[in-house]
Amino acid sequence: MPNPGDALREANGRYMFHPMVDPKAVAEEAPLIIERGQGVHVWDIDGKRYLDTVASLWNVNVGHDRPEVKRAIVEQLDKLAYYSTFVNTSNPPAIELSQRLVELFAPERMRKVLFSAGGSDAVETALKLARQYWKLEGQAQRSKFISLKLGYHGVHFGGASINGNPLFRLAYEPLLAGCFQVETPYLYRNPWGETDAARLAARCAAELDRAIQYQGPETVAAFIAEPVQGAGGVIVPHESYWPLVREVCDRHGVLLIADEIVTGFGRIGAMCGSRAWGVAPDIMALAKGINSGYVPLGATVVNDRVCAAFDKPGAAAALMHGYTYSGHALACAAANANLLIVEQEDLPGRAREVGAYLQERLGEFMRFRNVGDVRGKGLMAAIELVEDRESRVPLAAPALFVRRLVGFAREEGAIVRVQGNRLILSPPLVYSKADVDETARILGRAFERAEKE
Repeated sequence: MPNPGDALREANGRYMFHPMVDPKAVAEEAPLIIERGQGVHVWDIDGKRYLDTVASLWNVNVGHDRPEVKRAIVEQLDKLAYYSTFVNTSNPPAIELSQRLVELFAPERMRKVLFSAGGSDAVETALKLARQYWKLEGQAQRSKFISLKLGYHGVHFGGASINGNPLFRLAYEPLLAGCFQVETPYLYRNPWGETDAARLAARCAAELDRAIQYQGPETVAAFIAEPVQGAGGVIVPHESYWPLVREVCDRHGVLLIADEIVTGFGRIGAMCGSRAWGVAPDIMALAKGINSGYVPLGATVVNDRVCAAFDKPGAAAALMHGYTYSGHALACAAANANLLIVEQEDLPGRAREVGAYLQERLGEFMRFRNVGDVRGKGLMAAIELVEDRESRVPLAAPALFVRRLVGFAREEGAIVRVQGNRLILSPPLVYSKADVDETARILGRAFERAEKE
């Protein structure tokens, strides 16, 4: 009897483009097709259950199938599915969420919100608002952006232009002019061979300072970075790095943009990544955890300094930017319910506690010969794969070991993600210590099998 899943797999390869992969690879090897989810688990179309160690794509923070979020969506759907927020119309969930976000990020002195449909949108909005801010301030020449090597900021032309990984850029160049990258505080791999995290943070902040001076501070609009780099390999800076960066930006009047797409709403143990480092940025880009992926949504929030430029009497400050789905009623309703869960269940605190246990258990993986480094913060972790620990030569896909490792993990019952030569873990923030133990058991078995074969 034919398996109904076979027709889906065949149709997928024939009709769908998938992000971040050569379509020929999808045609040759059918993807894992997920049919349903519950809590920290998902099931494929054949009924096999998996531990979702990546929260789908860093974003299903409150877990799959939360009745509170579903109920909020249905209740809103019964009233109004969508109405534009362009010019001078709005809808209640968008207004409620705007207020909630401003109150949530009051410690960072955030004051206004512009909604979008995802993280790439939110970053693009941040870049455009930064440029508009300087025009309103009478300094239109401030148009350049500086970012970090290995940083990831989405897939729009602006975000790709400040992306610090050539793999995401090459197919689409030439990109936006006036974008420059500086070294990231990557302790395991840095050009100076620095082994002290605090000294590395100082070196990297000093390089940013030199880069701004070289470009001319009067030409630099903003510095943008992730509080902990995600797709670049879960690069966790020393606690002194972000305060030093804030000092450098202040010295030169440069705006500081925090890309909080991954780190926002609790993932590294604070409501936002900037707060974890004790720093208040000027602009924050938010998405993913804002409503745990139940309906696409992004947001860009700005502080008093940025708002003041738009508030000047007589200033021609129209926001000639926005998206059809900015402030989408269903997405905002889902976000309001989602953020209530985040606060009531103290998911940032849970990420701190369970994340510390995750880092402890992952430290055991240094026993495997192809593990060069284990690092993370909160429920955000990476295992760096190398050919051998002495040379530190990256062991990346399509290496047979990496393919087998991912395949064996799946056979053992967990979905894991490899980005470059880093196995990345970013589970739902409702993860328990028992879930961590199960993750360690499955990954341990996958490593053992991959090394043996």
